[in-house]
Amino acid sequence: MIQQQGIERINVGIFAHVDAGKTTTTEHMLYESGRIKAVGSVDSGTAVTDSMEVERQRGISVRAALASFEWRGVQVNLVDTPGHVDFLSEVERSLRVMDCAVLILSAVEGVQAQSEMIWNALRKLGIPTLIFMNKMDRVGADPEAVLAQARTYLSGDILPVQQALGQEQDYAGAVDLWAEGADPARTELLEALAERDEALLEVYMSGAPLAMADWKKQLIAKTASGTMFPLVYGVAAKGLGITQLLDAMTDYFPRAGGNPELPVSGIVYNIQRDKSMGRMAFVRLYQGTIRNRDTVMNYSQEVQGKVTQIRKVEGGRTEDVGTLEAGDIAVVYGLTGVRIGDVLGLPDVIPQEAKLAVPLLTVRVHWEADIDEHQVIGAFQELADEDPLLDTQWLQDERELHIKVMGPIQLEILDSVLESRYGLKVTFGQPSVIYKETPSQAGEGYVAYLMPKPCWAILRFKIEPGPPGSGLQYESLVRSSDLLPQYQNETARRVPEALMQGLYGWEVTDLKVTLTEGQHHVWHTHPLDFAVATPMAIMDGLNRTGTRLLEPILQVRIVVPEENGGRVMNDLVQMRGTFEPPVLQGERMIIEGRLPLATSLEYPVSLSSYTKGRSTFTSFFAGYEECPPDVRAERTRRGVNPLDQARYILSVRKALQG
Repeated sequence: MIQQQGIERINVGIFAHVDAGKTTTTEHMLYESGRIKAVGSVDSGTAVTDSMEVERQRGISVRAALASFEWRGVQVNLVDTPGHVDFLSEVERSLRVMDCAVLILSAVEGVQAQSEMIWNALRKLGIPTLIFMNKMDRVGADPEAVLAQARTYLSGDILPVQQALGQEQDYAGAVDLWAEGADPARTELLEALAERDEALLEVYMSGAPLAMADWKKQLIAKTASGTMFPLVYGVAAKGLGITQLLDAMTDYFPRAGGNPELPVSGIVYNIQRDKSMGRMAFVRLYQGTIRNRDTVMNYSQEVQGKVTQIRKVEGGRTEDVGTLEAGDIAVVYGLTGVRIGDVLGLPDVIPQEAKLAVPLLTVRVHWEADIDEHQVIGAFQELADEDPLLDTQWLQDERELHIKVMGPIQLEILDSVLESRYGLKVTFGQPSVIYKETPSQAGEGYVAYLMPKPCWAILRFKIEPGPPGSGLQYESLVRSSDLLPQYQNETARRVPEALMQGLYGWEVTDLKVTLTEGQHHVWHTHPLDFAVATPMAIMDGLNRTGTRLLEPILQVRIVVPEENGGRVMNDLVQMRGTFEPPVLQGERMIIEGRLPLATSLEYPVSLSSYTKGRSTFTSFFAGYEECPPDVRAERTRRGVNPLDQARYILSVRKALQG
């Protein structure tokens, strides 16, 4: 698909809970648009957007995949995102560069935990969203109940723009409410629109004629502003409703903006590897134009890179397009060392991001003695380039490799990728929960690093607890005449590093650190003295304030047969959980609550076992909360503790000399 200047584009992300039918829907869109000649299948491993070997084997998407096609004269860049919570980081990165979204709900399962989380992120970012209710032909499909659920959990401004004809095995498609012959259901739509707009309500109540096209324009405008959300129906597996979904996307979604004549401004949202051509940087360009052989400034790393090729990539196939212009997405080759999140050109028009993915488990990697450790470390560092949240850490002294993960499915996928891509066989230790620490009270930390000479660095920090979820807030009150700007900058850079291990070995968060005093010596200060002094002053402060342990909490929704409800509520209490009064829905009970991750790691398996598979357990990360006093979790410190200042200085000075 060769790009043309001035073409209309929409950039659409496909989002849903696992198994709602995202990849199947994408596959049928590609087929209906004429982009592919035959429909692939997730189960048989032939879907275009499931290009990784492990995706074909497992029948799940683990990586966001880009596909492009044309519909009614509009170029559509479509990103099919993973639905499993273990691959939420891929969803997070895709959200940042999408102008519009299709959220798929199952007419059987309804609104699930991940659907709700993605919806909240879409609303935070103000992304226009269309809802596709899939699986209308399945036994148990109940579109009215799912619509009511969506209006409760997602938004009261979800408006069907079609009338479904039958359900379950009798589903026979849907009628467009703007078309002739849809009068009763259309009246409901018009009334819903009028209720949400004073000017429309006035017209509606007056009985004055208003053409259907004008009513539709109003809904298009409300959709573009992210205040109303059209809903359409279908059965992706049979291709039912796909052309209507494509029509709705081109009708209701705003076009990608951006001036190709302005200076370049874009973002790298994904990194993958090509065996023959190296690093593939997936770039969304907001303004300007990039061509083959252009030199592009990497604003984030303050380096320039030369573009060797620009390609459109779909699954395993690529096409050289030579040009990437404002509003479009493509893969750029040649940018050595480029990382996810890097801004290319100017940063002015890059949108904010919504943080969804938080790795909650840490795992040690093991391998046999005959395998070269450098090969294993290199493989994991490459994988961490593609998913920075892996946070690969090689502990040199202990000869240990640790990674962070979202859950057990991610470990299975990593195991498969390491074997198929690198020919490496590794095993993983038992996952352990990642705790955090926060200061117990306000206090000060101080260091006078004056010996052994030559050195001179004096620092005093004020350390205060911050609100939950606030992270680290840092400021300096020291004048540049007392401490030169380069030393202040070095200190500010080292504070987050110093907080990576608190009194119990965990990252310290939710605090404010203020530099209140700082001195250097005109002769004796070495440029790295403040890199040595900062951890000592910070740990001195934490030792005075003390720290409290924080643990990750999950928001859970459990659906079980009514007879199992009592046991589930008892289980939640035993796991230190809290829950809302249960809700009965037919013969099933819905229980919503909050659970510590540490006590519930194995619970989904246990629940499925005693309900004989007739339960669902969905969860998402709800934040860190303070642990009860009787919970203890300490992690072995890496390296020398800066509280032991003499040993710490000796160890660091040796490193500086070496």
